[in-house]
Parts: sequence; structure tokens; C-alpha cells
Amino acid sequence: MTTYHQLFIGGDWVTPATEETYELISASTEEPIGSVPAASEIDVDVAVSEARRAFDDPTGWATWHPTRRAQAIDELADQLELRADEMARRVAAQNGMPITIATQLEGRFPLLVLRYYANLLGNTEFETRQPHLLGGTSTIRREPMGVVAAISPWNYPQTLASFKIAPALASGCTIVLKPSPETLLDAFLFAEAVAATSIPAGVVNVVPGGREVGAYLIGHPGVDKVAFTGSTASGRLIAETCGRLLRPVTLELGGKSAAIVLDDADLNLESVGERLFESLLVNNGQTCYLGTRVLAPDNRYDEVVDTLGAFVSSLPVGDAMDPQTMVGPMASALHRDRVEGFIEKGRADGARIVTGGCRSERDRGWFVTPTVFADVDNKSVLAQEEIFGPVLAVIRYRDVDDAVRIANDSRYGLGGTVWTSDPERGTAVARRIHTGTIGINRYLPDPSAPFGGVKDSGLGRELGPEGLNAYLNVKTIYS
Repeated sequence: MTTYHQLFIGGDWVTPATEETYELISASTEEPIGSVPAASEIDVDVAVSEARRAFDDPTGWATWHPTRRAQAIDELADQLELRADEMARRVAAQNGMPITIATQLEGRFPLLVLRYYANLLGNTEFETRQPHLLGGTSTIRREPMGVVAAISPWNYPQTLASFKIAPALASGCTIVLKPSPETLLDAFLFAEAVAATSIPAGVVNVVPGGREVGAYLIGHPGVDKVAFTGSTASGRLIAETCGRLLRPVTLELGGKSAAIVLDDADLNLESVGERLFESLLVNNGQTCYLGTRVLAPDNRYDEVVDTLGAFVSSLPVGDAMDPQTMVGPMASALHRDRVEGFIEKGRADGARIVTGGCRSERDRGWFVTPTVFADVDNKSVLAQEEIFGPVLAVIRYRDVDDAVRIANDSRYGLGGTVWTSDPERGTAVARRIHTGTIGINRYLPDPSAPFGGVKDSGLGRELGPEGLNAYLNVKTIYS
């Protein structure tokens, strides 16, 4: 058991305003693994106040030279690297992410993001001058927005938090992080790493809480910017609040991406199996950008279905802490039930189950057997709703134009892939898909390139220089 009794606010460990706690449960064993205090609205008030104090400090974080901020961000990456293995273990235990995947994506990927933004600071001009067209000079300054409310989800708690924390820190903003109640042990380990750096007190604060605490933070008068990753339904509510307050917001929301298999695609699992897994099923299907709608051409439809069925049924399912596991449990019993409900809906709608479609026979843990559906209608719930589990829907198409039409027939637009032996052909198809990101024969987000969605998949971009710009206001001085 890992137990915390205090909150990380104002650069110190402080006693929370209430005695309420969150009990963390292993997704694989259903056994208790830790306990942390719950933040209240009073704690949020204190955290925002501390973040405001740190931001307004005339010699504080926002005024530091970018090189000095970069050094502190690199320190944070170094401290997290010392804790990377423990971070991966905590995440895997909480949300069921297989430990080999957690080691790379939760233990290591945030370090890449932090170091990318630390390096970017050395190549970013925060003030430029140009001739005023009516005489004189215009000075354009890019200044930090202020206090950021960063709200991270449970599926990639550290990676997706880093998408917000790294550019916010680089810009000179201060942060109040609200992690998901399902994954809190990692957030407290992150706080320990922050405390071991030269980042000033109050620049980073952590307030664990549910929807009520999140809503209070988002609408708090002391917050200047909101960054959220989560469901589209929650994103709409946040957008309404921020719209009313005229508060800048970045929303990375749901997805139902298409994996378009062209008629010349290589389906040899020895050569493409790992990339298929990363693009279609990584983290037990609990990933927003996955290509869970697999579009297969008429002349290779049966081959695609058979290949996916054989591949998915071969994936080792088991305890998230087992290095051999490729598919672990769902993050909670409630989420497992939700995924199973979609499977039953697909069966009732007449789709054909190729493999899976049932609950695992394991005695403990929130497992769902990886499932492939064939003969799926793109208008069906199975093809239109985000399931967020290890469930693939294979949809038939006639020609490339038909594939593009089907891929774009979705209210989401976050990710996607095109599978082909001709990368130029694949790129031509990718350009026609209405989405924020898409891969050719692979899908792997790049910290140096913008990430985000269109339509119901969100607003704004994270990562890349665009991610830094999302935390900067532009001021013009005429002289």
C-alpha cells in the first residue's frame, strides 16, 4: 500500500481541508494498492491563490530568463527519470496498462516532452520588433497567460499531463493540476519530483478531485487558461464555462479513428504486427486516437478479417504487472461494464464476432477479451461511438473514394492510419481525411509536432511550437 496524507500545494505538503480520501484499487487484482487525500473547494482556493502568488511575483517564475526556466524543466525531467520505473508500476497497477507499455509511455515519454520544451525555449523569440507602417516601431511580445488549470485523464495520466505541464512551464505560466480520481498515486510521485527541483513554490500544485472539484477549478476566477483531456461530453461542458468567461481553453477529446487498409497493404503480421498493435489496440484499447474502425477493400475483405482475428486472438491477456502481457484489464469495473455493453449492442445490431466478445475467465480483475467484429455498418453504434476498449470494427469499402467517404462519416476527427505498400499513395489518401493527425503504416505521436483533433475531437493543439503558443498572450507595443 502506498499512502499519502497531505496535498502538494504552494511547494509544500499541506494538510487538506477535509478528511476525505480516495482509495486506489488494482485493475488486475481488485485489491487495494493505495490511499490519497481528496481536495475540496477550499484546497482549490488555496492552490489557485498560491499559483497566482507565484505568477505575480516580480522576480518569480514568469520573469525568469527562458534559459533559467529551461534548466529547471530539465531538472524536473531528471527527477522524473529517477522515478520512471516506479511511475510505470503505479500507472500499470491503477489503470491496467501493461507494464512494458507503461515503462515506455508513462515512465519515459513525459521526459521527452519536458526536454523538448526545455530545448525549444532556446530557439523561441518572445519579443520581436518591426517597423510601424505609419512611422515608429511596433514591438510584439509573447507573454505567459497566467494560472493554468490542467485536467488530465486516467488512461495516460502522466503523458497527457506532460502535454500541458511542459509547455505551460516553458511559457512561464503556473499550474494547478487536477488528476483523475482513478490514477492518483502517479500524480503524487510527480509532485515529489517537482519538490526536488528548483521550480519555485506555488508554480506547480496538485489537487485530486472528482467532477465537482474539476468544475470548481475550471470556473475559478483566479484561473486564466484551461487545458483538458477527456470525454467529448465533459469537453462540451468545459467549453460552455470557458465561453461564458471568455477564458482560453484547449480541449483534447474523444475519437473514433479509421484505419484504412488499401488494396496493396502488407498484411504480413511478422512485419506489421507491432505497428498494428500500437495503432489499433495499445493500452487495452483505452486510447483516444486508435484506429478502431478498420476499413477493408472488397477484394481483400476476408483476408483482413481473418488476419485481424488471428492477430487479436494471439495477444497475451493478463495481469498488467506481467511483462508478457500485451492486453491488460479495463481501468475500472464500471468501464468494463460499459465496454461489454457496446459489445452486446454490436451483437444485437447484427455484426459478426470474429474473436472475443466475452468476459475473461480470470477470477479477478476487470478484463474484457479483445474483440473483432466483421460486417459492421458504419452507421451503427459500434462504428460511431467511442468504446474505449479492445474492440475493433471491420467495415467494407468499394474503392478509395468510398473509403474516404466512410472515414469522414464520423463526428470525430482525432487520429487515423493508412496502410499501403506505396507511402506516396498513402499520403495522398491521408490528405483527404478530416482529422487532426494521421499516420502512414504506423501511428506514433511526435512531441515536436502538433497533436489534436477536429469536429467533436476537440479544440486547439498540444505539442510542438503550437503547444507553447497555447499558453502565451500576444501584446503589441507601439512606439
